[in-house]
Amino acid sequence: MNRAATLAQASDTRRESALEFRLLNEFQREFPVVPAPFAVLAAQLSVREVDVLGALAALLDAGTVSRVGAVFAPNSVGVSTLAALRVPPARLDQVAALVSARHEVNHNYEREGDPNLWFVMNAADENALERAAHAIESAVQCGGLLRFPLIEEYRIDLGFDLRADVPPREVYSCRAPALRTRLEEADRTLMSALQTGLAPAPYPFRALGARIGMGEHEVLARVRRWIETGVIRRFGVVVRHRQLGYRANAMVVWDLPDEVVAGVGRALAGQAGVTLCYRRERRLPDWPFNLYCMIHGRMREQVLDRLAEIGRACALDRYPSRVLFSRICYKQRGAVYFPGDADGLRGA
Repeated sequence: MNRAATLAQASDTRRESALEFRLLNEFQREFPVVPAPFAVLAAQLSVREVDVLGALAALLDAGTVSRVGAVFAPNSVGVSTLAALRVPPARLDQVAALVSARHEVNHNYEREGDPNLWFVMNAADENALERAAHAIESAVQCGGLLRFPLIEEYRIDLGFDLRADVPPREVYSCRAPALRTRLEEADRTLMSALQTGLAPAPYPFRALGARIGMGEHEVLARVRRWIETGVIRRFGVVVRHRQLGYRANAMVVWDLPDEVVAGVGRALAGQAGVTLCYRRERRLPDWPFNLYCMIHGRMREQVLDRLAEIGRACALDRYPSRVLFSRICYKQRGAVYFPGDADGLRGA
């Protein structure tokens, strides 16, 4: 069993591991947006600030934590889409490398079934996204790129309670365009800097502001406003779920009548074990599916059992569906809308 999985199961009783586990599990949300946030965490954990900083630095170096920072709501500051390609198996690694090389791509997976390469693309605007899509098609020569834009989200929250499977705290329901916000140049600059996360330092917001010529007070004010308005969906410790033992991850899709998809989607989003749930555009005749969810688990059988329970609870077993488990993770990091600091991002 690797170190990350041991932490996730809380089986190591050493003081250092106990601290790391609490940092991983308790601060994925509701992170203190204050001048000295790690001192606040230390007080809550009854340890020294230097202990918190050291533990976070170790988790970052190990890749268990990708960053401490913002997860922006989809389509709130830029545009994004799920995309897929049909890739001949013999060319999969080569094509995946070409796709992953694009800074617009933040997640890139081989999945079971057809199409077999799935990735998420983000850009500042539709024109930039369109250019990236055409560049990928031209580079890989695998036929047309299938794109599935978000229509409505019901739950997007990749926070994990590492103690046990528990129901989600809240259900989101909002059309993506309603979240779109107008950005000043200073907003773009700060968002670009935030993409790499906060440094494990006593005054991280001050350090981040110093990099871009912005005062600590202004940095804090803008981040707080984005949290309040929903532009930032979650601010905190962003864990890498695969390193924590969640390797049996299924994207499940259904073909529902348009008039019922919203109601079923909201019910599905409230089910324990569902981390992502949203409606996307169909791509007929290639892809008739319009309702998506993600279920992350440690074992395939566990995920399939949970999916069967969810199907019965939400009356989903009457609709055509597919279950696409991930096979290879080629790329996983935070979304990049503004490429200024993209190269500094760790996997997310």
